[in-house]
Amino acid sequence: MLMGYSLGDIGSIMAMQGFAGLSLFSVFLLMALGLAIIFGQMGVINMAHGEFMILGAYVTYMTSQVFTTYLPSLFAIYFFVAVVLAFCVAGALGMLVEWALIRHLYRRPLDTLLATWGLSLILQQVYRSVFGAREVGVDQPEWMMGAASMTDTIQIPINGLIVMALTAVISVFVFLLIYWMGWGKRVRAVMSNRAMAGAVGIDTEFVDRVTFGIGCGIAGVAGSAFTMIGSTSPTAGQLYIVDTFLVVVFGGAQSLLGTIASAFTISQARSTMEFFLSGSMAQVIVLLTVVGILMLRPQGLFVLKVRR
Repeated sequence: MLMGYSLGDIGSIMAMQGFAGLSLFSVFLLMALGLAIIFGQMGVINMAHGEFMILGAYVTYMTSQVFTTYLPSLFAIYFFVAVVLAFCVAGALGMLVEWALIRHLYRRPLDTLLATWGLSLILQQVYRSVFGAREVGVDQPEWMMGAASMTDTIQIPINGLIVMALTAVISVFVFLLIYWMGWGKRVRAVMSNRAMAGAVGIDTEFVDRVTFGIGCGIAGVAGSAFTMIGSTSPTAGQLYIVDTFLVVVFGGAQSLLGTIASAFTISQARSTMEFFLSGSMAQVIVLLTVVGILMLRPQGLFVLKVRR
C-alpha cells in the first residue's frame, strides 16, 4: 500500500496520468515547435505566442459553429478543416505582425519582448470584445468522443489520440522543413549571416516574414489541439507561455530533438504530480527542478545546433 493505494491502483493511476501527460505534451510540443522557430532560429522573444494559440482555438470554435449551423452533414470532418484554417489565420496574422512590428526590432531581443507583450494585451482585449470574457468550448463529432479501453481500469480518450497523431504529423513537417528542405537552408543562412545570405540572392526579408508566420501558424494548430482538452478564454494563452519558454530553453533553444525531449519530460512530470499534489504545487516543483538543472547545464539538455 502507498498513500492508501494498492500497487495495482498505482499502476493504473500512472498509466492514466501518463496518457493525460501525453495530451499535455502534445499542446506543449506544438507551442514549443512554433516558438523554437521564432525564438531559436530568429532570436525573437514572442510574448504574444500564447495569443496566437488562442486565435487558433477561437478559429476552431467558429468553424465548429459554422459547420453546426450551415453544414451539419459534414460536421464529422470539421476539426480537420479547422486545423488548416487555424494555421492559415494565425500564420497570416504572424506575417502581418512581422511586417508591421518585428522587422524593426531584429537584434534587439528586449525590445521584442516588450513589444510582443503589449501585442499580447491588445489581442486579449480584442478576443474579449469579440467573443466575450467567458470560456467557450467546441462540440466534438461523435467519432471523436468516448474512449478506447486498454484494460478494465485504463481507458484512452479518442480525441487525445487524434491530438497526438496531429502532433506527430506537425513534428515531422517541422523536422523536414528545417533539416531537409531548401527553405530550412535559407533560414539557417539568414540567421547565420544576413549580409552574406542577401549577397548570394536570398530575399532575407521574405524569409524572416514567412518563418515568423510559420511559427505563429504552428501555434494556431496548437490552439486547435487545445480545444480538445480544455475550454478557450481570452487569457488562456498566458497560462501556457511560461511553460512553452521553459520547454524551449530547457531542451536547448536551437535543438528540435531537445524541444521534444523537454516537452515530454515536463508534461509527464506535471501530469503525474498533479494527481498526488495540487496543480500549482506540481508546477512549482517542476519549475524549481528545471531551474536547478539549468544552473548546472545552462545550454539545455541538447546543444545540437540548427545552424550548421
